[in-house]
Amino acid sequence: MKKRYLLGFLITVIFVLPSFGKQKQKFKPIPSWVSTSTFYQIYPQSFQDTDGDGIGDIQGIIDRLDYLKWLGIDALWLNPCFESEFKDAGYDVTDYYKVASRYGTNADIQRLFAEAKKRNMRVCLDLVAGHTSDKHPWFLESKKNSKNEFSDRYIWTNDSTLRPEPKFVSGNYERNGSYRKNFFDCQPALNFGYANPDKNKEWEQSTSAVGPQATRKELMNIIDYWMEMGADGFRVDMAHSLIKNDTDFAETNKLWHEIRTHFQDKFPEGVLIAEWGNPAKSVKAGFMFDFIIHIGSSAYSSMFFNNIGTYTRDVCYFSLEGTGTPTKFKNYYIEQLEEIGDDGFTCYPTANHDFQRPNSGNRNTVEQLKVAMTFFLTLPSIPLIYYGDEIGMKYIPGLPDKEGSMLKKGNRAGTRTPMQWDSSVKAGFSTATLDDFYLPLDPDEFRPNVEDQKNNPTSLLNFTRNLLHFRKTTDAFSLNNNIEFLYAEENSYPLVYKRFNQKEEYCVVLNPSGKRQTTFVAGNYKKVTPILVERCRIEVGVRGLNISSDGVSYGIFKIEKE
Repeated sequence: MKKRYLLGFLITVIFVLPSFGKQKQKFKPIPSWVSTSTFYQIYPQSFQDTDGDGIGDIQGIIDRLDYLKWLGIDALWLNPCFESEFKDAGYDVTDYYKVASRYGTNADIQRLFAEAKKRNMRVCLDLVAGHTSDKHPWFLESKKNSKNEFSDRYIWTNDSTLRPEPKFVSGNYERNGSYRKNFFDCQPALNFGYANPDKNKEWEQSTSAVGPQATRKELMNIIDYWMEMGADGFRVDMAHSLIKNDTDFAETNKLWHEIRTHFQDKFPEGVLIAEWGNPAKSVKAGFMFDFIIHIGSSAYSSMFFNNIGTYTRDVCYFSLEGTGTPTKFKNYYIEQLEEIGDDGFTCYPTANHDFQRPNSGNRNTVEQLKVAMTFFLTLPSIPLIYYGDEIGMKYIPGLPDKEGSMLKKGNRAGTRTPMQWDSSVKAGFSTATLDDFYLPLDPDEFRPNVEDQKNNPTSLLNFTRNLLHFRKTTDAFSLNNNIEFLYAEENSYPLVYKRFNQKEEYCVVLNPSGKRQTTFVAGNYKKVTPILVERCRIEVGVRGLNISSDGVSYGIFKIEKE
């Protein structure tokens, strides 16, 4: 007994005492509406044009709110709509406090907030927190030789010939220095400081220095301004990258802890969403949810990226070839859920403005897209539909570089084309000439559209709407960590998982391959009831469930144990 007590004491000394005082940061609860909402991402340029210039606008979003409400959408995320040079489609901001004139006015977006609230919907803005345009007034002042309040709002070396890394840009400026960019040269990084500044590099200021502190305060002012205007929250662009050289994110976490506390003290019903690509890390930093997408891991790309798109792969799981594997996704997804626990949520979106849609390459039939949509909308993640994915809009290859859409790996323009509202020549998007459209329409004569699909009970649109309704009215599909993968083996099909709570269980079967697949799941079951099924069967056997799924099939079944 003495030895056991001594061992317990040593464990306490070694493991418990050092962590004393480092307890997990406590935040106010996440607003309850977040966990019950379906989000919808709108690329404003391409959603609906009402003034005839070929570019979508805020009035267009207002005009389509009833459609989104009908679909089952509760919250919108708008890509950047602030004044910009549009060298990176709005991610190069020139005025954080003003709506870009191509979209309308501040009064227009305030009216959008109000109209959304009338329909019990929320609107979140895209916050480009880490950099501005090189034409932003702050940067123009920062370039001056004379010391001013903006001199240290950006990261400058003390010599224009000094470029300590490729991210630094030299030029003919009044100021003798090179500035650090974040992405394109036109996007100078705002100075939030360095986590571990090198004293021999005077441009590496600490996070407590005057410049970084002023930048931090201004970021909170921007947040306050739009929240007071009526916004419901923000998706923060590249949220992990603000503080430099922060390998363990210690200083980054402090920054977002401060902002989260400030935010919830003033706006307890607001939401903070990260673009981090690692929900476990971003939720720890203070965000309420984050995306599992193409950055941070291969959990998304291994499932959906094929040989056509912004990013390409030879093999993915959702393909007719049936040579993919779900294990990278499964392992990462479960790891994320376990690490987050009850502190936040994951989001596994149908797509976004940076990578290809589900309808890409030879994954292009309604049946294939229904299998994919079943996957997206039955996970214990916040559902997010990228505009047009509910009707199966496709990634269009071969488009021109539009407002910085072209990356080294591929073109993002193919997933940013105008929304297809009807079967008319201009798809109901705009009255402008086709040559003046922001991007070309899908040239397919039979391109999908909202009007036709609303009237077709078997369409992808109505399937998505019905699936969203089923999700919202079935407690077992809520955002608890109640998922168990019953069959998700290396290079194997179908994918089978269980969603459950204490009262009921459901089995989801997905076979995106073009071949018939069978598997067996052990357990004591007495009854299986098909709920939403296409060419998929489950039979109760003596020792478990016999599952067979034809090529390109899906099924949601209610299962009951002995």
